[in-house]
Parts: sequence; C-alpha cells; structure tokens
Amino acid sequence: MSIMLIRTFLLYIIILFSVRFMGKRQMGELQPSELVITILISNIVTQPIENENIPILMGILPILALISFEVIISAISMKSGKFRQIITGRPKVIICNGHIDQKTLKELRFSAEDMLASLRGNDIFSLEDVDYAIVETTGSVSVYKKSDSQQNEMQTAVVIDGKYRTTELEFIGKSKKWAESILNKKNLQVKNIYLMMANTKGEYDIIKKEENGESNDKIKN
Repeated sequence: MSIMLIRTFLLYIIILFSVRFMGKRQMGELQPSELVITILISNIVTQPIENENIPILMGILPILALISFEVIISAISMKSGKFRQIITGRPKVIICNGHIDQKTLKELRFSAEDMLASLRGNDIFSLEDVDYAIVETTGSVSVYKKSDSQQNEMQTAVVIDGKYRTTELEFIGKSKKWAESILNKKNLQVKNIYLMMANTKGEYDIIKKEENGESNDKIKN
C-alpha cells in the first residue's frame, strides 16, 4: 500500500509541473491539442498506479515526452499563423448582424439547441438581442449584444503578432492595403505590431511589440 501511495504522489508531482508548462487554462478553454494531451496523460498515469509491476519510469517518460511535444507545438504555433490554424482552427461567426449562419452551424455540428444554450450562458434569452456571435477555437461562444453596438462598434483583430489577418479584414469590409496605409501613416511596420484591432467604421487600436521589456502605449486613430 505504501509503495502505491508513493508512486501516486510522484506521478502527481510530475503531472502537476508538466501541466504548468502547458499554460494556465480552464478545462473549457483547452485547445484541441491540449485536450488530447490531457486525455492521453490521464490514461497513461493509471497504468503504473494500478499495476506495481510496471516501472514508474514507464509512466513518467511518456508524460514528459507528451508535454515536450505540446511545448514544441505551441512554440511553432506562436511563430506560424498558418500552422496555428491547422492545429487549433479559427473562430467562426454563427450570427452576423442578427442573421443566423446555418451553413456555418452545420459545419461546426452546432445544433440550434447548442446555439441557444450558449446564448443563455451569455445571459441572452432573445435572438433579437444578438448582433454577432462567434464560436471560438476553444468551442466557447462570444456574443456581442445589440445594446453594446449602440455604444461601441465591435472590433476584430486585423494584425496579430506581426501578421495580417485577411479573413478578419474582409469581415469588417477592409483590405490589407487599408491596414498598410494606416501603418505607413504612423511610420510603423507590420512586423513590429503585436495587435491591431479595427471595426467597420475604420476605427482602430494599435499595440506595438514590447522592446527591451518596456511596455508600449495603445495607438488610436
């Protein structure tokens, strides 16, 4: 019994520190790759705990290998937007200007009941209150209320980590040339932009990448 407890404690410590390397997320916010890793780890760890004949190293090594693989995948995803989209997908608009995109719902295998349940989770009980609804890569639904739109236009990220987001630019009716002209006026290069948010009115916020640990103020039009 004591051996089993020791083995369990050691594996618990290994998993605890391994999961910390994956970043701080709630279960509902896990990306597909992170969810797969979590499931695999839970299956692997049960074997050396239940069977004392299996060396504990046989449980630790696969766990460390999986976490290392996840860290590598995350690092590549940070550098490559295309690779990130392949691994995690991209957000999908299911309601636009109050209109339900049934085609996108079918692609996501999102039923009407799923959509309504997600809206209720955002404290919305009438479709008339919805301006936009977006299914994030984690599966969660973000909602922009019509009451919100009376105060502020919804913004979307048109530049992330030095790369243009053509789909998002099209979503707000803008082009890459429009974003380039904005940056040129500010004497900025896209490679130095951490985040640029914009809306259909052409209003934008720009945040430059930090240099030498110094934070940068938001640039607004």
